[in-house]
Amino acid sequence: MCMAVPSRIVSMANGMATVEAFGTTRTTSLMLLEDEVAVGDYVILGVGGNFAAEKLAPELAAEALAYLAEVLDSGQA
Repeated sequence: MCMAVPSRIVSMANGMATVEAFGTTRTTSLMLLEDEVAVGDYVILGVGGNFAAEKLAPELAAEALAYLAEVLDSGQA
């Protein structure tokens, strides 16, 4: 099963972004996105995390992150 975790863009340069989720950062390409993004926006990464697959509304990102944090805290992951 594949689970997508919303990741917040913390910096951008030359079509690449550094994103953060749960304290972990990674670098991902923005070339597949149809929507414009900026620092502070949330994206869903594709399998492997090499490409951002879509921009996510902040409200949906917050809801998903809260749920995932709850699952992680409960030890059900």
